Amino acid sequence: MLGLGSACTPLCSFAETFTSSDSTSSFDPSELKNMEDFAEAYLHKYRVPGISLSISKDGALAYSKAFGFADPLKKEPLTTKHRFRIASLSKSITSVCIFRLIEHSKLSLTDKVFGKSGLLSERFHKVRKNTYLEEVSVEHLLTHMVGNWDIEGDDPMFLNNKMSHDELIYWTLERRVFTRSPGKDYKYSNFGYCLLGRVIEEVTKQSYEDAASDLVFKPCGMTSLDLTGNTLKERKPLEVIYYDQTGYDPYGFNFRRMDSHGGWISTSEDLARFLVHVDGFPTKPDILNPDSIKVMTKPTNSGYAKGWWVNRFNNWWHNGSLQGSLSFMVRADNGFCMVALINSRRWKSPMDSDLDQLTWNMIGQIKRWPSTDLFS
Repeated sequence: MLGLGSACTPLCSFAETFTSSDSTSSFDPSELKNMEDFAEAYLHKYRVPGISLSISKDGALAYSKAFGFADPLKKEPLTTKHRFRIASLSKSITSVCIFRLIEHSKLSLTDKVFGKSGLLSERFHKVRKNTYLEEVSVEHLLTHMVGNWDIEGDDPMFLNNKMSHDELIYWTLERRVFTRSPGKDYKYSNFGYCLLGRVIEEVTKQSYEDAASDLVFKPCGMTSLDLTGNTLKERKPLEVIYYDQTGYDPYGFNFRRMDSHGGWISTSEDLARFLVHVDGFPTKPDILNPDSIKVMTKPTNSGYAKGWWVNRFNNWWHNGSLQGSLSFMVRADNGFCMVALINSRRWKSPMDSDLDQLTWNMIGQIKRWPSTDLFS
């Protein structure tokens, strides 16, 4: 297992062995250097092994580059083909799956999840009767407005590693008993999105993994998505090595079970593909209709919509954080879509917010963007 101690040597020597892999063309050299100076500064500031960045403008992939190492111990250079855990960016994918099913008249936002007519009523028929639980709808889960199962304290998704999805759901529902109606309190919940994964399975009669592929990945042309393994031995082809800087074990949890709320691995380019096919702009065909996108990205009072954070500038984004990895993606109202993935984490530091700021700092350095589309 790779913890803080084993990660120290490669991270400390990183500045002396910096490498990069890129797919860029037609940038002004001085502007490109200014942009990439920000990426290098971020890596050195936070002692990060590697970062993969993809930026699209008006539907075209304008910039894609990887800096550093996929595995510093073996001096394995990071490339744009390497895959990272994307953590909670998975929630946006799950939300799009739900809205695709709504468009196909397979379910609705008001559908109840439990109870006599609930979407999961047959699968979890042994759940103890609870009037408040039976009020939980698909929309409550998408917006984190259930008011229970939040990530503060003991997040159920990080407990009982040997339990299956169904075993963990039964275990949680028996111990986190509802005492009031949903829809009153915003509480960010990984477990709620775990339930959405099971809803997708029940509606499609497929595994969540296969359903996401059919509903989202294939229509968007995404080919790198896979569910992460739990251990270093289960590392997938072209998956990076993770290093946590605060002592947490990046191979010590059931990450695969986090599928619909945090289990996917991806390249930054494929996440950029995802963004341009749900961004509501006319530059690339969207896989959702305009009305669905409008509903999906309408924020509640908390600022969270349905699988996306949304602000007053009509920017949509999600960040992700797991032991040993951070991720960020944003669809900006100015036509940019930006993705940044790294294979390290320093818990309770500005590392996360600075990753967001990094992407904005980078695009601010370019006055003239190339006309080529690296998606082609």
